[in-house]
Amino acid sequence: MSFIMAGHSSLGPRLEQDLARETEARRSAGEPFAMATVVRTVAATSAKPGAKALIDAQGEIVVGFLGGGCVRGAVGRAAREAIETGAPQLLSIGPEELLAEAGVSAGEERDGIKYARNSCPSKGVLDIFVEPVLPLPALVICGSGPVAQALVELSARFEFERTLCLPGPQDVDLPMPDRVVEHFDEHPIWDSAPFVVVATQGRGDEAALRRALMQKARYIGFVGSRRKFATLSQRLRDKGVSPEALASVKAPAGVDIHAITPDEIALSILAGLVQRRRALQRGEAADA
Repeated sequence: MSFIMAGHSSLGPRLEQDLARETEARRSAGEPFAMATVVRTVAATSAKPGAKALIDAQGEIVVGFLGGGCVRGAVGRAAREAIETGAPQLLSIGPEELLAEAGVSAGEERDGIKYARNSCPSKGVLDIFVEPVLPLPALVICGSGPVAQALVELSARFEFERTLCLPGPQDVDLPMPDRVVEHFDEHPIWDSAPFVVVATQGRGDEAALRRALMQKARYIGFVGSRRKFATLSQRLRDKGVSPEALASVKAPAGVDIHAITPDEIALSILAGLVQRRRALQRGEAADA
C-alpha cells in the first residue's frame, strides 16, 4: 500500500511545467476543467501516489498520467460530474473481487467515496481525488447609483467576475470591478452572464432589464419597488416581452432583511446571489 506524502511529488519537472502551463491557459480562457490526483494505491499500479492529470470538461485527459485505459473511463466520468456539479469527487478504482469483498459494486457511492471497477490485469487499487476548477461566475451589475456601487464593493470577496454596466459615461469616481461597459447594448459580457442585477434606479431601467431578459440570464434581480416593477413590466409586455420572462425576475432583488441603506440593500442582494448560485450547483431551486 502506498500513500502520497506531504511535500512529496512523483511528477517530473517537465510534467509539472506542462500542468502549470495548461492550468494557467485554461484559467485565462475561462474554461472549466478538473485536476485529478492519485492519493493512494494498493498492489501493482502503473500510476503512483502524487500522479496528476488535468482533465477537460469532456472527461479527456489533456496533460498528465493516472494509469492505463482501464481507469481513464471512470476518471473521465468523475471529472465530468465534478465540473457539472462544482463538487469534488473521491474515486476508488479496484478489481471486481475486492469491491465484492468490501460489499460495494461499481457505480455505487458510500460515505462520500465513489467506486469503479479496475479491469486491468494488475488488479491494483487506486484512490483518486478529482477537484473541479471552474471559472468565476459572471455577475453584471447595471447602474451607477449608490446600490450599484455598494454591490460592486461588497461582491469583491465572493468570487464573482464582476462587470459594471453603466447607462453612459460617468463624471464621478466609481468603485472598480473587473470590467466596465458604458452602455446596455449588445456586448460579449451578456453572452456568459448567469447573474444580472438591474440597479439603474431610474437611469435606463427599461433598457437594462430588456437586455438582461434577451440574454436569458439564470438570475435577474431588479432593485426597486413592486409598484415600479409592475409599471415597467407592463411597458415591456406592450413591446412584446413575454409574461413568463418577466415573471422570472426577482423584484425587488435580494433576501428580505428589512434593508434600508444602500449597503444593507446590497447585502440582501448578495445573499440572494449566493443562495441562487449554490442552489444551481446542487441542481436545486432557490427563492432568492
